[in-house]
Amino acid sequence: MNTSASVYPGLHADRHGLTQLGRIVLDARVFGLIPDAEDCAGWSLGRMQELAQRVEQAWDRHGGLPSRLPAELLERHRAIYEQAIEQARARGWDPELADDE
Repeated sequence: MNTSASVYPGLHADRHGLTQLGRIVLDARVFGLIPDAEDCAGWSLGRMQELAQRVEQAWDRHGGLPSRLPAELLERHRAIYEQAIEQARARGWDPELADDE
């Protein structure tokens, strides 16, 4: 009995994919915490919070900076985010605007 307010719509249905929850999905893919095809559609916000904690732990192991990732993870990060940014721009995302604009 999840209401739409308590369920993540998934990366592909997210406004532009680079929201806070969208970035959790992207980072989870970078670290192999979820398969690349998983967009977390229908996940409860509690489940998303658990994923966010796992992502945070993975980032903590690397100082929270992409530049501190090992070469393989850095390349995955670059590729995943490059594609996400391209898709977000196609959906109208403007990096100059805040998420609420």
